[in-house]
Amino acid sequence: MGISDKLKAFDPNGVGNTSNNFFGLPFDVDESRLVFIPAPWDVTTSGQAGAADGPVNIFHHSFQIDLFDPLLPDAWKQGMAMEKVDPFIVRKNREIRKLARNIIDHLEAGNSIHGNDPKQSELSRVNKACEEYMALMENKCLQYLHNGQAPFIVGGEHSVSIGLIRALASRHDHFGILQIDAHADMRKAYQGFTHSHASVMRLAAETKGVSKIVQVGIRELCGEELQFISRHNQVIKTFYGHDMHRRLFEREPWSGICRDIVEMLPDKVYVTFDVDGLDPAWCPGTGTPVPGGITFSQAVYLMEAVFRAGKHVIGADLVETGPGKIDGIVSSRLLYRMAGMVIQGNQ
Repeated sequence: MGISDKLKAFDPNGVGNTSNNFFGLPFDVDESRLVFIPAPWDVTTSGQAGAADGPVNIFHHSFQIDLFDPLLPDAWKQGMAMEKVDPFIVRKNREIRKLARNIIDHLEAGNSIHGNDPKQSELSRVNKACEEYMALMENKCLQYLHNGQAPFIVGGEHSVSIGLIRALASRHDHFGILQIDAHADMRKAYQGFTHSHASVMRLAAETKGVSKIVQVGIRELCGEELQFISRHNQVIKTFYGHDMHRRLFEREPWSGICRDIVEMLPDKVYVTFDVDGLDPAWCPGTGTPVPGGITFSQAVYLMEAVFRAGKHVIGADLVETGPGKIDGIVSSRLLYRMAGMVIQGNQ
């Protein structure tokens, strides 16, 4: 049965069919315009673990979603589906996560790793596994792009975003990144991990083709990151959480703040959404929650502002979702709204 026949047989007003794919939609990966790639990976998570369970958690809560999107009501008809979670990657994540946790505990106890320290070989093994996984994700994304499909990564810790960013950079001369996040993620190989969740946006900034990074909601960063942002202020523009809230407290409308954000973005935009960019009440199970984030509605308004400004959302990811019920409910709805924009941006 082709996609047109499935559309005729599908009742968008009916009960979410859990034998179907994401959001209860009847589409397979091969026929879908947009493909969600689950990334069950939280190897370098330095806070609360559990992001590896995020893709499955979001999937399970997606069946409760009603399909009407006021911005793009028919986007779903072009097909959305998620790959099955690879059990090999799940096992590999658990294995390497144990090594990484030992290293993190070692460092947090005030120790260091250098020379012939036995921990050095463990660190090398972790880095090798992470680099292999990111290369795997990049190649997978490139294959979907070659097929005319739009890949969308569902994390997993934030490090998983780099695979899709690099894949898009090989196909686009330049594009910007809209980063919604509590953290700058601009550390260099944090804790020795070359693909740390706290280093992903530094890797993105160093990727040829990424011409702008606009960070929104940043409220935790270190001096190293601040210096890196300052040195690269032609590429990186940061809207700090305290500045955004000051403007709100002084009665400036959210629409004005969003207008300033959108004006910094080029025509082609990649959206990376770390759910800890939201206030922790919205996704309490995220790995490193930080008070003072934006609301769900503010996030949706911002993404709609990007779309309404005529920007082309060429790709996206949603990461750092924890295993809780609220996390799954909120993340699945963010994912659905973002997916429509990615489909439209890849027309």
